[in-house]
Amino acid sequence: MKYLHTMVRVTDVAASMRFYCDALGLQEQRRIDNEQGRFTLIFLAAPGDEQAQIELTHNWEPAYYGIGRAFGHLAYEVEDIYAICRRLMEHDVIINRPPRDGRMAFVRSPDLISIELLQKGAPLPICEPWVSMPNHGEW
Repeated sequence: MKYLHTMVRVTDVAASMRFYCDALGLQEQRRIDNEQGRFTLIFLAAPGDEQAQIELTHNWEPAYYGIGRAFGHLAYEVEDIYAICRRLMEHDVIINRPPRDGRMAFVRSPDLISIELLQKGAPLPICEPWVSMPNHGEW
């Protein structure tokens, strides 16, 4: 058995691509537009880890998808948790749980999918502004 991908539904492709690619740093691997089924599938992966993918599914007909608590979150290991959190903030992404411990942070996609960011290796030294930054909502 081999892990392939995790699928999340998105309501706004442009907003999702700004979040996942521009802010988070994932890269588009392939895209499928299905006219008959009226949906688009976009497969993304972290640079250098193209085998572990996330599939963004956009149904062309407007719909609201409730976020169930059973899903949980996506998790990515990062080289520098402070640098990626700074980049996310530059893209107007709210850091729901700042990396106060130099090890872990949580953000949310435009469709409220929780993303956990974990520092690769040992935690980074604790520093400002992260220590005094408050939590912003549920993560």
